[in-house]
Parts: sequence; structure tokens; C-alpha cells
Amino acid sequence: MQLFARKPISAMLPEGEGALRRTLGAGDLVMLSIGAVIGAGIFASLGTAAAGELAPDGSVVRYGAGPALVFSFLLLGGVCGLAALCYAELASMIPTAGSAYGYSYATLGELLAWIIGWALILEYAVGNVAVAIAWSGYFTSLLGGFGLHIPDWLTHGYWQVAKSGDPAVHGLLASAPRLLGIPVLVNIPAFLIVAGITWILCLGARESTTVNNWMVGVKLAVLAVFVVVGSMHIDTANYTPFAPNGWRGIHQGAAIVFFAYIGFDAISTAAEETRNPQRNLPLGIMAGLGVCTLIYIVVGIVATGIVPYAQLKSADPLARALTLAGLDTASMIVSAGALVSMSAVLLVFQYGQPRIFYAMARDGLLPRWAAKVHPTYKVPHVTTIVTGVFVAFGALVSDDAATYDLTNIGTLAAFMLVCVGVLVLRVREPDRPRPFKVPFIWLVATGGFAACLYVMTGLPYSAWVLFGVWMTIGLVCYASYGYHHSVLRTGRPVDAPPLEGGH
Repeated sequence: MQLFARKPISAMLPEGEGALRRTLGAGDLVMLSIGAVIGAGIFASLGTAAAGELAPDGSVVRYGAGPALVFSFLLLGGVCGLAALCYAELASMIPTAGSAYGYSYATLGELLAWIIGWALILEYAVGNVAVAIAWSGYFTSLLGGFGLHIPDWLTHGYWQVAKSGDPAVHGLLASAPRLLGIPVLVNIPAFLIVAGITWILCLGARESTTVNNWMVGVKLAVLAVFVVVGSMHIDTANYTPFAPNGWRGIHQGAAIVFFAYIGFDAISTAAEETRNPQRNLPLGIMAGLGVCTLIYIVVGIVATGIVPYAQLKSADPLARALTLAGLDTASMIVSAGALVSMSAVLLVFQYGQPRIFYAMARDGLLPRWAAKVHPTYKVPHVTTIVTGVFVAFGALVSDDAATYDLTNIGTLAAFMLVCVGVLVLRVREPDRPRPFKVPFIWLVATGGFAACLYVMTGLPYSAWVLFGVWMTIGLVCYASYGYHHSVLRTGRPVDAPPLEGGH
């Protein structure tokens, strides 16, 4: 039963020189939420969700929602709203950097906390691989508008090419230069943007959120341009058939575009850097999700009205829709804005993952070096750099579709455990003060759990297999290290690691 020992909530907030600096307000959190949520999901995966996905042999992998994509967004808004309420209650009670990992530790025990922390790597680190690849797609598209061209073998990762159903892309396997007989296919733009974002994050939370706030302003302006210009060129004939694949298409489209909603929970990782977290965290989570859902619905209506939904299947669907409508200038503006938008997503996700590692290392489940905080910038700089290296090299060679699926299933698993956790804590500690309290808790928590599980069933079988492999690797890591070094389980207090000097 030691595997399910719970960490007392009172012991979850570190104090002293190792603690992170509280500099963020409610407005910063809402902007972080918008920065994380509105990005690759709406600028990249929208096309696949509307048109569906084909295998290289032409068979259907997943059915698209067509213009009924708006119902996919509504479905996900409801699902994420239930999970967001549960997040808000736990975040106000347990304002720690560990997010769902910390909440699970306090409610469900160490083993499940480890499992959810391991799953969160799929949301933040693996998710950022997909975002970086999408960023590269928009970047090369924008350069093409200026007559500039980077060789294709430098903008496509090996697995992205090998798994593509596009004959032109798949053909790169034969035409790419070779090293020791192996095709050289690397995504250099994706690698470089991750390296740049990692450098910014090492400068500090205040500096990072300032950059994010600026980028959020740009992305909202660009989406406004898309909606205003696009709405003037809507052909209502494109809305027919409205739901070409019925509910199956809406369901599977939702599973694909769920990636668009990932990120509202990322701000909970900023809890230890937030002023008055009991008030500001619930406000930031709920307000950010509401704003983003509204934006998605409007953009989805316009995008599927400009061109037939099948033509949206591309790495840059919004820009492509405008190009096909003959709006080349607006297309270039959207492409440029998408680069800024997805840079913000990269920043927020890269912000969140190191803090998960930081919280797990504080509990002894990861090596001590992962809990190091920079003495000047007060950020977990070591894990920030490690995460940056992992994401950069992943983006160099990976396939974006596979990373979308892994990210989605890992995040949905985290949401499910948060819904369970808030209910368990209501039963175990009913009298504990709750600055934010979920109404109709049994309905919300059980409904959120079931809704997340339902969305997961829309993911392909391959995603479940990869998720099982990932979880198996995680359990091996826990058994070989975390189990033997857990501060809570062993009862051996571990002082905070010494701070490092220099930059």
C-alpha cells in the first residue's frame, strides 16, 4: 500500500531560497492560456479534423467532420469545461508547480502520481514536437510566398516522410541525399525554433510571459484578419454536405482536433509563480478556456465556408484556404501570424514540462539535478534545457500526426485522473477549505471522466498501442529509480539541491 501513499497537501509547497518567484497575475494566466491553446491545433490540425486522414495506400485512417467541425469544437468545449472545473478546484487548493501530477499525489497516491506525471510528458514535451513541426510547415510556406525555398530534405523529418500519404512527400525517401545508405531527412526550422524558445525560457518567468503576451496579441489580430477577410468570401455551397461522415466524423474529428484544446491546464504549472493563486488560478483556467472555445467556433465556421472542406487537408489549412480563394496577401499575413502563434504555444508548453520534472525531482522520483533552480533567474534551468534538447531532436525527425495522437491520449488520461482526484478529495477531506468549489461535483467529475474516455475512443488503435508502450517504459523507470528514492515512501527527507552559480 506504500505505492498509494498520499503526500499531505500541507507539505506540497516549498519555501525558502529554492522556491520559485511569484510574479504572475490573473491577466498573465489568461494570456498564458490563450498562448498555449490557440496555436498548432487551430492553425494545423483543423484541416485533418475537417478532411480526415488517409494512409499511403489510400485507405481511410480517420474520418473527418467536414463543416460539422463546429460540433467537434462544441463537444470538446464541453468535455474540457468539465475537466477545467476540476482543475480549478484542485489548483486553488494545491497551488504547486506539479499540476495534475501534484494533484494526483495528494489524492490518489504516489504510483498514480508517477503515471500521470509520465503521461504529462506526452502533453507538453511530445506535444511540442508536433507544434514545432507545424511551425516549420508554416515557415516554409511563408518563405515560398517570397520566392525562397529550403530544400525539402531539410524541412521534413524522416518519419514524417515515411508515414505520409502524400505521394509527393513520400517520394522524398528516394530523392533525399544519403549518408551510409540512410536518407538524410531532417526538419531544421523545427529544430531551430525550439532552441530559440528554450533560450528565452531560461531568462525567467516574468520575461517569458512578457514575450508570450506580445505574441498572444499578434495571434488574436491575425485570427481577426482571417475571420473578417474570410467571411467576405464564404460560399454557403461549401457547407453541403454539412456532416459527410455523420456522428462518426464529428467524433473522430474531435479526437484529432482535441490537440487544439490542450494547454488550458498548462497554466496550473505556473501556480508557484502566481500571486494569490487561490483566486487567480481558477479565473485564468476558466476564462482562458471560454475565450478559446468561442474563437475556435468562429474560425471553424469561416474556414469550412471559404473552400470545400476536403481542400483544407494541409500543414497550413487557414493559409491554404485563403490562397485557394485567391487572397494571397491575407494568406501571407495568416502564415506570418501562425508562426508567432505557434511560437507562443511552444513557449508555454516548454514552460510547463520543466516544472513537472522539477516537482517530481523534489519528491525524489527523479534525480536531484532535475530540481535545480537558477540562483539569478529563479527558473528550473536544467530541466528547461533537457526538455529543449528532447523536443528539438524529436522535431528534427518525427511525424506530426503520430505525435498529435500521443499527445491527445496522454492529456486525456491526465484529465481523467484529475476528475477522479477532485472527487476522492471531496470524500476523504470534505472539510478542507476550498477557495473554488466545483458545483454539482458528482455530476461534473463523473461526467468529465466519461467524456474524456469517450473522446479517447476516437483515437486510432496505434495511439493506444504507443500509449501502452510509453506507460510500460514509465513503470520500469519508476520501479528502477523512483520507488527507491521517493521522499514520501522511504521517509528519508532530502534537502533541496544546492543552487548553481553562473548562467
